[in-house]
Amino acid sequence: MEEALKPPNNPREPWNKGKLIGQKTPFKLKEVWAIRVWLQLEHRVRELALFDLGLDSKLRACDLVKLKVRDICHGDRIAPRAITMQQKTSRPVQFEITEQTRKAVADWMKLRNLNAEDYLFPSRIHKSQHLGTRQYARIVNSWVKHIGLDPCSYGTHSIRRTKATLIYKRTKNLRAVQLLLGHAKIESTVRYLGIDVDDALEISEEMDI
Repeated sequence: MEEALKPPNNPREPWNKGKLIGQKTPFKLKEVWAIRVWLQLEHRVRELALFDLGLDSKLRACDLVKLKVRDICHGDRIAPRAITMQQKTSRPVQFEITEQTRKAVADWMKLRNLNAEDYLFPSRIHKSQHLGTRQYARIVNSWVKHIGLDPCSYGTHSIRRTKATLIYKRTKNLRAVQLLLGHAKIESTVRYLGIDVDDALEISEEMDI
């Protein structure tokens, strides 16, 4: 009976032990360019397309990795705007695809000879049709480490938050950012951007105390 009450010799550790949990920090412009230039110099065609499209689309990882060529193309041309259905909310969200991103994605599609029904980012693992969210997270982690940032503070949501945060800082238009992120409630956008905290920090910095 006493044996049955003893705890196991190797108890399973919580997945978040020793990790910082919370909102991931968006990238600053200089960090965006540091990653982009490195990917260009290293000729990492797939990763550059993934990085640029992730920034432009502001999609969650689960939606980004499932994009197909037909989702962003009109015929054989990449569209300046695209729309996709979000897995989490079952709501459509529209996003702009900048010229820079269109070029990066076109280079990747040409390299892989992708067709309309192909996933934009096929998996290199045979049992999976497209890049997985964990694979994507590991790729983002490698970008973060390369430019000397703390991997605990950044992740795939850093990609999603970056452009939305920059747009809000420039325009202060919460409704616009809400639509871009595909949030059902504006309160979700406020929490997601961490506006109260960010504004307080900006005021503090401006006071130069």
